[in-house]
Amino acid sequence: MTVTTPATAGETRGLPSLGPEATALLRLLDDTFESWGVAAGARPMTMPPLLPVADLARLDYYDNFPHQAVVAAPLSLERREASGIYCDDNGCFPCDALQPAALGLPSASCYAVYLDHQDRQVADDALVTVCSWCFRKETHYEGMRRQLGFRMREIVAIGTREHAETHLCDFTERIHAFAAALDLPLRKEAACDPFFDKGGSKAVLARLTPVKHEFLYEDLAIASVNTHRNFFGDRCAITLESTGGPAFTSCVAFGLERWLSALTRRHGDWAAATLAVAEARTAVGPVS
Repeated sequence: MTVTTPATAGETRGLPSLGPEATALLRLLDDTFESWGVAAGARPMTMPPLLPVADLARLDYYDNFPHQAVVAAPLSLERREASGIYCDDNGCFPCDALQPAALGLPSASCYAVYLDHQDRQVADDALVTVCSWCFRKETHYEGMRRQLGFRMREIVAIGTREHAETHLCDFTERIHAFAAALDLPLRKEAACDPFFDKGGSKAVLARLTPVKHEFLYEDLAIASVNTHRNFFGDRCAITLESTGGPAFTSCVAFGLERWLSALTRRHGDWAAATLAVAEARTAVGPVS
């Protein structure tokens, strides 16, 4: 059974609102995922919602994800005073009414983590967990399945190659166990998000050894595990205290609104979905 409600204007723009029941379930899910990270030793952090375009460009973000990019620009007050117009008939500010866009709205939570750790040395087994608003320009938007703005909980490993790889193995098992307890059939598939330059040697290696796997309910990816090797360690000058070499990184990501969509489709309504999550959380328990 599936929850069906008429689409709101916010949903068609990729900006849906959540009522009390949906909000409670989202908080329960996020608390569950965060608790897994904290139990594994992750430091909870809060990251800024905007990042400098120059920093994201240094990470090849605008080369690899130009179709998703969203930027922010302040109004040019001088031009506004000259034209006397704030926005056009379509409800948009024309480009010449804006100052240069020096800030970007990231499409994933982990970018801010790597930038926060730039020019720093880290332990071999560092872990960080964050939940941030993320933004992706899409060809179309659909309820909680495909949004312009959404929340993403991530658990990020920074350290040795072994630490980054073990992190993904451990949380892959945990996602499968949680899904089984939820009676939520997921399939794991290799995906092709280009964390690396599509034309470079790293991209060739990525095709041979996938750097991203998604967990899909029906046709919807609700979680992923991602390895970046030492890409962000190199670009952000994050080094290991033990060797001085570049850190390896990996991350586990949960799209919270997408989990809401999958759970209500599977269990039929908010109450049943919330009960399923509460029971599965107890059954799976903390990270061992």
